[in-house]
This record gives sequence, C-alpha cells and structure tokens, in this order.
Amino acid sequence: MLLDAASVWSKAWPILFAILFFGVIILIHELGHFTVAKLSGIKVNEFAIGMGPKLLSFGKGETKYSLRLIPMGGYVQMEGEDEASEDERAFNQKPVWKRFLVVIAGAVMNIILGLVLVAILLTQQNLIGTTQIAGFHENASSQSSGLQEGDVITHINGTSVWSDRDISFLMARDRDGVIDFTVKRDGQKTELKNVKFDTREVDGQTVITFDFIIIGENKTFWNVLKTSFLETASMARLVWLSLFDLVTGRFGLSDLAGPVGTVSVIAEATTSGGFLLSLIHI
Repeated sequence: MLLDAASVWSKAWPILFAILFFGVIILIHELGHFTVAKLSGIKVNEFAIGMGPKLLSFGKGETKYSLRLIPMGGYVQMEGEDEASEDERAFNQKPVWKRFLVVIAGAVMNIILGLVLVAILLTQQNLIGTTQIAGFHENASSQSSGLQEGDVITHINGTSVWSDRDISFLMARDRDGVIDFTVKRDGQKTELKNVKFDTREVDGQTVITFDFIIIGENKTFWNVLKTSFLETASMARLVWLSLFDLVTGRFGLSDLAGPVGTVSVIAEATTSGGFLLSLIHI
C-alpha cells in the first residue's frame, strides 16, 4: 500500500506543481493589469483567479475578489472594458496611453517574474555559464572543422548569441549538423562557415552531438544579475523563434511538448541544475 501511494505521488506531484506554477503566473499577470488599472484611476469591478464556478468571494471597496474552481485563467473586469460606459472612471473613458499601460502590464509582470525565477535558478548552480569554449571532447568534429579553444561564440547561423542557453537552442534548430559560427578570437571577429557536428537519430529526429565544453564562472552578484537579464531575453526570443519555426513548417506540431511534456519539463527543472552544454571552471 505504501509503495502504491508513493508511486501515485511520484506521478501526481509534477501535475500539482505545474498547476500551482501556472496559477502563480496567472496571478502575477492579472495583478499587473489590476495594479496599473487602480493606479490609473480605472474602476475595477472584479478581480478573479481561476475560471468556472465560484469557490469564494468577498468585496472590498468597489471591487469584488473571487477564487474560482478551475485553476487555469483569471481576469480583471474593469468598468467600460467590454462595453461603453459613461462613468468617468471607466476604461473606455481613459486616455489611450493609460489603456495601453494597463493592457501591457500583465506581460511586463510576467517578464519580471521570469527574471526573478531565472536569478533564483542561477544562484542554485555551481557555475554561471558563458559563451566561451573551454575545450572539446575527444575526436570532436567541430574542432576539426574550425572551432578553437578560447573562441567566444557571438552568432550561430546568423543569430546573435546572448547566453549559453542560446548556444543549445540555436544549434538544436539546425537539421543537418553543419552550422555557421561567428566567434571572437584573439579580439578579432572570425567567420567560420560549415562547422560540422556528429548527429544521431532519436525517436525519428536528427539530434546534434554537442562536442565542446564552455567555460563556467564562479557566481558573483554581478554575473548572476547580468546573466539573469540575458537568459530572460534569450527565453523570450526562444518563444518567438519556436512559433516562427512552427508557422514556417521548420518543425511540426509533433515537435511541441504539449501539456504533458510541459509538466515533465517543469518537474525536471525543479530537480536538476544541469546544462545542455557541459561547463568547466577555468
């Protein structure tokens, strides 16, 4: 019985954690809209977390606060948002710039949340990744075709590299294992065309073998802060590039993780501090 309970819990906790995680994202997002609306003098009728039937609610001042059954979604209901209102404090009565600030506030808050989470994760790691090559694995194809120890990677296939996360992602986007690099070598910009990597098939997909190691730095306040901003920007760009790849047919729907895969990734991220690329301290 104890074994069965442990087995059920091992499968259930990632789902519960993912629900909590998405709930926090939604809460922060809606708090952004809510806070800026209040600061802009807009009347907020309801602030709700979740969707569906109401579990509990209470009123404070002019605003009703509610928690709903389905922990996915949420909303801020502002006067004059969905239909015209003559109330001078209605959303539709406010200047365009104030309405714009209210609309983007949710996304801005999520970016700030992402920045904070990245910073927390970085502080849990032994080393902070860079974009400089420390060395190569034995018989590395990339070394034979142009990359050298000490190279600082600045572009991959024409796209700027901002963090070590970009190296993994941009190389993974390549299909044939032949990649163009731009590196900084001895202070000079150097173009390296057709750098070759070994590939292998995994579940019908061609996967590149990462055959070099990047330098990891000891943590300091400043490199954690700098890397937090760079990795947050990298992840935001990753989303847009992934959507572009999907729309253009570079990758299919089968390559998307989906809800189950997303839960697995979140669970793995909470239990692992590893890099896709190997790090070594120099």
